[in-house]
Amino acid sequence: MKASMERYASALEESPDGTRQQERHYQLLSALQSLVKELPSSFQQRLSYTTLSDLALALLDGTVFEIVQGLLEIQHLTEKSLYNQRLRLQNEHRVLRQALRQKHLEAQQACRPHNLPVLQAAQQRELEAVEHRIREEQQAMDRKIVLELDRKVADQQSTLEKAGVAGFYVTTNPQELTLQMNLLELIRKLQQRGCQSGKAAL
Repeated sequence: MKASMERYASALEESPDGTRQQERHYQLLSALQSLVKELPSSFQQRLSYTTLSDLALALLDGTVFEIVQGLLEIQHLTEKSLYNQRLRLQNEHRVLRQALRQKHLEAQQACRPHNLPVLQAAQQRELEAVEHRIREEQQAMDRKIVLELDRKVADQQSTLEKAGVAGFYVTTNPQELTLQMNLLELIRKLQQRGCQSGKAAL
């Protein structure tokens, strides 16, 4: 708490208009406290007055709002790209299955009846091999997607930590990740209210 107050006092001293900054900090803090009430009670308890005060302090000059907006845009572009890659792979698999079915059908039609059981057994083995390959390619794609999204989350955490945003650091702990997601949601909601501008009404 003492460290938070010292950072707050320091930020106000550096400002040409300490009173305006103090009012801005109070506005942001009040807005955050109001928004926190919409979160599940378990997370409300994690977001202490000090954490919210530090968050409001980090948001004072509006830079963090721009950083968050940029990070979310990168995240959306990444998600869209990964979704399209998976869609392309699914389409390739669909075409592969159709081609195999057509090939098998044509072979069966051209096959002499007494050779049909041998042909069907060979086709079944080929089908199983293709399905195995498809499953492996889908699993590899899913692993790639998870890895890429995890990397993006780590980039977001690192960027926001460097920007001095309370509660952000690189972690894979599910509870901490959920808390950080809630903090991001608070910042996003403040942005929607127009709080990134000191002149905007809260």
